[in-house]
Formats: sequence, C-alpha cells, structure tokens
Amino acid sequence: MDLDFRAIGQRIKIARIKKRLTQDTLSKLVNITPQHMSNIERGGSSVSLPTLIAISNVLHVSVDELLCDAVLDSKIVFEKELQEVISDCNEYEIRVIVNVVKTTKDSMRSVKMFQNKTENRY
Repeated sequence: MDLDFRAIGQRIKIARIKKRLTQDTLSKLVNITPQHMSNIERGGSSVSLPTLIAISNVLHVSVDELLCDAVLDSKIVFEKELQEVISDCNEYEIRVIVNVVKTTKDSMRSVKMFQNKTENRY
C-alpha cells in the first residue's frame, strides 16, 4: 500500500494550525528547513519516520491520527474526528448531519450489496 503523503501533509497542516504554529516555527521545533516543512504539508515530499514522530510530539497528536488515511484500523481516529466536527454544531445542524450520515451509510451499503451480487455472477 502506498502512503498518501498529500493526506498526511494536510493532517499535519490542520494540527499545526490548531496549535497556532507557523510552518517556520514548527520546522524549527522539529529541526527541518521551512521549505521541507512546506513540501511535507503539500504532499510534495515524503516525511521520514523520525520527522513524523517529531512533528507528532510537537503538535501533541498521535502518529495514528496523522496516518489514519493509510492505516486500516483507524475507526477510533475517524470517530474522534467526527466528534470534533460536530462539537460546535447547534441542534438543527446536528440533525441535518445525522440524516446525511444515515442516508450515506444506507446508500453505501446498498451499493456494496449490489456490487457483491454482480461480482458473484462472474
């Protein structure tokens, strides 16, 4: 499985912004150049494991959170992310989001059942 460095970079950027750090500050704290930090966030270059761990430690996020798009057992990370998304919603927004999620889930499952049936025919 290939790593999606763009997704990893986007998650790093989001975590950095939440901590109100600039790319320059983060790069200094993890001992890389600002240009490399920019490339990592854009997905233009890969990030080494030691650098990823350093970024994770500085931003106080788990490596799982940064890699969750590539890790198969990431349900807990996405559940936490969903909770963060809805944490500032009012009652109306929550109801709409729940309806969208239910509809999406039902649609995905019905398409999957259809897909399984057609695959079994051949």
